[in-house]
Amino acid sequence: MSLASPSSFSSFSNALTPYGWDSRWEAEFARYADQGLVPGRVVRVDRGQCDIVTPDGVVRGDTAFVTPHDPLRVICTGDWAAVETDGNPRYVRAYLPRRTAFVRSTSSTRSEGQILAANVDHAIIAVPLSVELDLGRVERFLALAWESGAQPLVALTKADVVPDPVGLSYLVQDVEAAAPGVRVLPVSAVGGEGVDALAAVVAGGTSVLLGTSGAGKSTLANALLGEDVMAVQATREVDGKGRHTTTTRNLLALPGGGVLIDTPGLRGVGLWDAESGVGQVFSEIEELAEQCRFHDCAHLTEPGCAVLAAIEDGALAGRRLDSYRKLLRENQRIVAKTDARLRSEILKDWKRKSAAGREALRTKRGDRPR
Repeated sequence: MSLASPSSFSSFSNALTPYGWDSRWEAEFARYADQGLVPGRVVRVDRGQCDIVTPDGVVRGDTAFVTPHDPLRVICTGDWAAVETDGNPRYVRAYLPRRTAFVRSTSSTRSEGQILAANVDHAIIAVPLSVELDLGRVERFLALAWESGAQPLVALTKADVVPDPVGLSYLVQDVEAAAPGVRVLPVSAVGGEGVDALAAVVAGGTSVLLGTSGAGKSTLANALLGEDVMAVQATREVDGKGRHTTTTRNLLALPGGGVLIDTPGLRGVGLWDAESGVGQVFSEIEELAEQCRFHDCAHLTEPGCAVLAAIEDGALAGRRLDSYRKLLRENQRIVAKTDARLRSEILKDWKRKSAAGREALRTKRGDRPR
């Protein structure tokens, strides 16, 4: 193995700057430079090997040395890696600690976590206007985005199918109500509306494109890249759904600066230990909950519940509370599968509520206490 000199290491950083390399990554990598390794960013992962952009160009990497049993620690698109200087493929010896990580629960019965992208600054959630809005799904994506540590943005794609400006404005308002603190941007990759505004956002770091099949992610990626790099397929007219055009996660340098990770369409978006992300999505509910009479208020029938009062006076939509409860329950179930203490607490709480329910029913019937 050839050793990298300090002067060559400086040139490495210059070559990798378009892919997000900065002084913080350079400091993290210093110990690997002393070992004669070179830095590179993972642009694609496929069956135990990956493509890595290095100062020598894109090389094939072997991940045999960094394949742990924990699925959340496998190397993924967006990682910064320490790579050997020769060989084909080159061995990846380590990857640098991640600043952010977008993780979802898999659809398997084992409920494992799956990391989709690493070191992401902006999570762009593509929501097509060619089909009816599913605000619950938007909230689910947002919860995972906030939990990852990235700043989410909702791109309402295919905005050209809504020719009525007033109708488009109402759709934007609906999504904004489901996404407090998040920018909502109507975009048409065909007509160009909103593309420049989105390009200005993604120019500042690493962005990941997320959404279901047929959401227009690859078309949007091509618009940002300025050329047809990603393959595109038409959606079905019956239900607006599309087939998986993108089959792997690909990291691409943008002409205006920044890098973009395009991902396959996600059929299922399960939460993975995302309680704080859920709280961020429903920040108005959590703020109201602080005004409830009881600190452990479940917002069901309790007196002095500020959340229920907000629903009664129209300040809060009942759909938002239902969605909040649903995502919290789902997240709790996922966490409980790996946390024995939490499982015990959930069981005790369930038994307590069941006993209270039976007692209330007996009282209503006028039964004598046992």
